[in-house]
Amino acid sequence: MKSHEVDYEIFGDDLQLVEVELDPGETVIAEAGAMCYMDSGITFEAKMGDGTEAGGFFSKLGGAAKRVLSGESVFITHFTHSGQGSGKKRVAFSAPYPGKIIAVDLDTFGGTLYCQSSSFLAAAKGTQISIALTKKLGAGFFGGTGFILQKLIGDGMVFIHAGGTIIKKELNHETLIVDTGSLVAFTEGINYDIQAAGGIKSMFLGGEGFFLTTLSGTGTVYIQSLPFSRLVGEIISRVPKPSSNS
Repeated sequence: MKSHEVDYEIFGDDLQLVEVELDPGETVIAEAGAMCYMDSGITFEAKMGDGTEAGGFFSKLGGAAKRVLSGESVFITHFTHSGQGSGKKRVAFSAPYPGKIIAVDLDTFGGTLYCQSSSFLAAAKGTQISIALTKKLGAGFFGGTGFILQKLIGDGMVFIHAGGTIIKKELNHETLIVDTGSLVAFTEGINYDIQAAGGIKSMFLGGEGFFLTTLSGTGTVYIQSLPFSRLVGEIISRVPKPSSNS
């Protein structure tokens, strides 16, 4: 299914939103609860699926089950320019925590992008949102991105978000070692695995955790400077603990 061609603009610096422009009949799909504002004339509907399922109810149910496995909502919201009124209509989506929104044209990356769970924000209709299991059990059990990755397939625009500053790395038969929680997304041609963070002393005292993510091959990698888990951990560590007298 060919994706709808949508225009967009990203606003803001560290608390960003993406505004998507729709022609009559065009649709953008988004994570439940991501909508910030929209023009009148845009209709929205929560559906069990991304709209690419060729079958009926059971096909959509299978897609929903996959999303549950990746920790996402069962439903995806479809925003459509209903054709009411003239000209283009706009709908905006915002990230749930401080960071950046990345606009990716899947057609330039061979039609496939792998990303960590919860990073998907929105996409042009025609984008298939699926899951991919990591190839090695060790990467799944110990890697910061988890055993199940999101797999985005299509030829249109997708929007993903991540914490802090986003770094784009181009690997050419190279290997990159990344903190397990800092990996955001990578393209086909990149092998994903984990390795121990040095010796026993480094693992327990180095502050980098027990394992690091290893990315090797040829392709594109996106890295975030502030994983949400690290932000939450820092906040929790600074919350005063209640005393016995409180």
